This record gives sequence, C-alpha cells and structure tokens, in this order.
Amino acid sequence: MNKTLKADLCIIGAGSGGLSVAAGAVQMGASVILIEKHRMGGDCLNTGCVPSKALLAAAHSAENIRRSKRFGITAGTPKINDEKVYGHVRSVINTIAPNDSVERFEKLGVTVIQAAAQFLDRKTVEADGKRIQARRFVIATGSSPVLPPVPGLDKVGALSNETLFDQSVLPEHLIILGGGPIGVEMAQAHRQLGCKVSVLEMFSLLPRDDQELSAVVRNALVQDGVDIFEGITITRAEKTPKGVDVFYKTSDDDTEIRLCGSHILVAAGRRANTAGLGLEQAGVDVKGPGIHVDKRLRTSNKNIFAIGDVAGGMQFTHVAGHQAGIVIRNALFRLPAKYDDRAVPRVTYSDPELATVGLGEAEARQKFSGVRVLTRPFADNDRAATEQDTAGLIKVICKKNGLILGCGIVGTGAGELIAPWVVAIHKKMKISAMAGAVFPYPTRSEISKHVAGSFYTPTLFSERTQKIVRFLRLFG
Repeated sequence: MNKTLKADLCIIGAGSGGLSVAAGAVQMGASVILIEKHRMGGDCLNTGCVPSKALLAAAHSAENIRRSKRFGITAGTPKINDEKVYGHVRSVINTIAPNDSVERFEKLGVTVIQAAAQFLDRKTVEADGKRIQARRFVIATGSSPVLPPVPGLDKVGALSNETLFDQSVLPEHLIILGGGPIGVEMAQAHRQLGCKVSVLEMFSLLPRDDQELSAVVRNALVQDGVDIFEGITITRAEKTPKGVDVFYKTSDDDTEIRLCGSHILVAAGRRANTAGLGLEQAGVDVKGPGIHVDKRLRTSNKNIFAIGDVAGGMQFTHVAGHQAGIVIRNALFRLPAKYDDRAVPRVTYSDPELATVGLGEAEARQKFSGVRVLTRPFADNDRAATEQDTAGLIKVICKKNGLILGCGIVGTGAGELIAPWVVAIHKKMKISAMAGAVFPYPTRSEISKHVAGSFYTPTLFSERTQKIVRFLRLFG
C-alpha cells in the first residue's frame, strides 16, 4: 500500500517558480513537499537563461576585442577555444546550481521527491510510490521546445535550447529557425564566436517588438555578419553528409531555395508541460497555450495553482518568480492577491539590448486618444559618446496628462535602464516624476531624465512662456 504524505503545500516542478514558492513557504512555517522528475533549477538554470547568457558573455567579450581599435588599441583577432567556451557555460551553471539543489532545499526543511508526479484525484498526487495530500497544490512544470510542422525536420537532428549547450565544438554554419529573442540572441552569440549563422523568420525579426527599436538590433546583427531571411516559408529539411539542408520560399517567388548548414537550431515556439500530470482527474482545465488560471493564479480546481510557463502567459523567469509571491499570499494567508502583467518587462540580450515594458506605441494608440510619444537617441548621451557606443534610442509612451503607459529602450545596458520605467508603470506615475529626478552624470541613465523632460519642451519654450518671462522682468 502506498505511503501517504501530508503537507500544507505540494509543488510540482523545481524550476524558478516552484523553487521560489518552496523556499518562501517553508521559511514562513509551512510544511512543503517539492516534486521534480528531472533536474533541479529547471529550464532557466540548465538549458535557458543561465547558459544562454553565459555564452553571450563569451561572445561579446570576443567582439569587444575586435572593436578595441576604435579606441586606438590593437588587439588582433580573438582566438576562440571551443572547449573552454563551453566549459565556461558549464562552470556558470555549476556555480549557481547549489542554490537550487536538493541539499539546500532539504536543509530548509522541504521534502524533495525526485520522480514524476500524477494527480489521482482532486486532492491527491502520486510520486515515487508515495501518495501526497496537501491543502494546496502548485503546478510549476514549465514548457518545452516544439518542432514546427516542417517536413523532414524531425529527422535531421535539430538542436533546441535543451541540447544546444551540450555541444563540445561550435557549429561551422548554424541555421536558426525563428527570429524571436532566443533566435536573435543565439544568432549573435554564435556569429561573434566565429560561426557562420543564418536566421530564417516567417515574419520579421523580433516581430512582437516595436519595429523602430528592433531595426537597431537587426542592423547590429547584419553588421556582425548574420544572414537574415525574413518573410519566408520553410518547405522542408534534409539530412546531408555535411550537416543539414533547409529549403524555403520567399513571399514573391514560388521557387524553392536551398540553404546548406552544419547544424540547425529550432527557436520557434514552446509547449506547456502538462502531459502525464493527470489534470483531468484533478479537475484542472487546459485552455489554449497552457493551464487556465484566474487572476489569483488558481486553476479550475481552486485548491490548485499554476505558475510560470505552464500557465500559458509570458514565458520569463522573472514572471514565474513574481507569481510565486502571489501564490504564497493566496495559498498560505488566504489574501486575494492578483497577478497583473501590466508592468512586466521583456529583454532581448543582444548587443545592443532591447528592453520594453508596458504598452507599445501601436497598442497605446488603439486604447487611448491624444497619446504622446517621446524619443531620444543615445547619440545625444555623453556617456555613450565617451564609449563610442551610441547605437539605439529610448521611446516613451504616455497619455496627454503625462501618465506613463510604456517604454522601450534599445542600446547598451537597456535591460538595466528599463528598471525605473518598470517602477513608474507599476506605481502609475506621471512623466513629471522622471523629469524631476536627479541622475548621475555621465551615465546612460540620464537618457531617461532627458526624454521625460522633452514632454514639457513645447510648453517651456513657447511664445506664452517667453511673454511671461518678459512681463516678470518689469518687476526687477
């Protein structure tokens, strides 16, 4: 007979979201059971954010050597050691892994079960021959890459984020299917590390981003030597003695074009990990891209929550971490905390970076009248000038009364520079708050103050203001 364990909280999935719930809940006095069938840390640590950013760091370092001549420094051509580059990636994973380990969470007081989990009914989960009953359950099983329906693609040994970082030798010619953030980041990383890279995108590069901002990233990739094919339809893929051939057609020509490469990387979509969980027995509905949840992140079974990628929303580590706090407030303290994605930032870690938060220009104009769009280029920023790194701009969207609706930044460090705008949108602040703040000089952050100040330029330098100044002059 199966042994039955009981707890306040049972979490399925030890990725970013699940670990955050477990660590927070157990330190608040709750009894917690954490179930993970694969690797602790999930996608982010092992095959996502951490290894990809580690590879990008190595690539950008190589590129900095090439660009040093702009400062009068001759460093020569960087020599890439494939084994040591991948060794760096694995080293970073190993450095962070103890924070997500079974040992750490067991020391915190969490019961960790390393096995697959399946709901038996609305109140019971089975894992490793044990039955678990809990007051509340949290599903945090993440998502997995999906192969597009391209004939032959399943037979050519296509790479995904789950296998890309297991390589020992850099690809000679990497063909990337998908021009979203992952495709863009990996295209630039491999190109800067000396690989030939081709990106195939059905629509346009970074299609979900403001095209004025994404154009800056596209130009950077082209300058790096990445071949970009947009508005195309991939017709088939074939394995060859030298690697893989991808066939595609353009929108204005029905002729099939062959692209020969050594490796192919699929960066074109993900699917919520719901298979095998027994969600029907638990009374949990799956709708659209993932498990259906309400604003409190509760599923159709109100004692079961779902967070992160599996809930079908924005697929970011920081979203899962934020949702973890909302679940804890609901599950442990019965507070009606709600998830609001209005101020969730998105960052593409290319060089230059592209970061956005809130509404874009097109979306804002659809929702409101009298929208103001403020822009300022990094060419006007003194710190950018000292570094000879002036590509990019900031674009702020606000209502005519100054309420900040959104912000997009493309340029070096954009992922850091977006932070005050995240707070501003979260707190429903007006542009005057940013315009009146003091920023250190010379820093790239000054671009935020200067673009905010431009909201008042038409009024401050108007004929009316000049008349007021001339009138007040009469009084000494």
